[in-house]
Amino acid sequence: MLGMKKHLDARSITTMALLIAMMVTLSRLLGIETQFLKVSFTFIPEIIMGMLFGPFWTGIGSVIADFIGMSLFAKAPFFIGFTINAFLEGAIYGYFFYKKEITWKNSIQSVLVTTIVINLILTPLWLAMMYHVPLNSWVIWAPRLIKTVIWIPIQAIITYFLGGVLPYKRWVANFKRAH
Repeated sequence: MLGMKKHLDARSITTMALLIAMMVTLSRLLGIETQFLKVSFTFIPEIIMGMLFGPFWTGIGSVIADFIGMSLFAKAPFFIGFTINAFLEGAIYGYFFYKKEITWKNSIQSVLVTTIVINLILTPLWLAMMYHVPLNSWVIWAPRLIKTVIWIPIQAIITYFLGGVLPYKRWVANFKRAH
């Protein structure tokens, strides 16, 4: 399935667990969250997970992080739509970065796809359903559009910067040697 591993060994599970812990920390403890908007740097460990494990396992890891975060630090009622978002976001990062170097092109593309699919289509739909607010309400769209305009360049720059800083090739070589 897309050249990914069918199972994970102990080293991979441990690495994924550390990245999941980072995701929970960045999302639930260090992220800024209101009823209708969330800003966090969760995408950083998600990108690393995507580089190492591919779309499927990164999606699964993101779902696990979502469940752990909701279990330990719930700020709103559980809603399955956000868990679907978590899987899709992880899968998107896995698709763009698994066995690939981080370039300007895939940095910008991954940010645009996650922004459009997750932040501008699915999340407003889930919020409207969850809080019984009309989908065209300014309460949903005003902060979301402001965040989008500011956050797209910030996230794309950070994502590209990660490509230059992270020892991606050495990590992949280490993971291949361990298997």
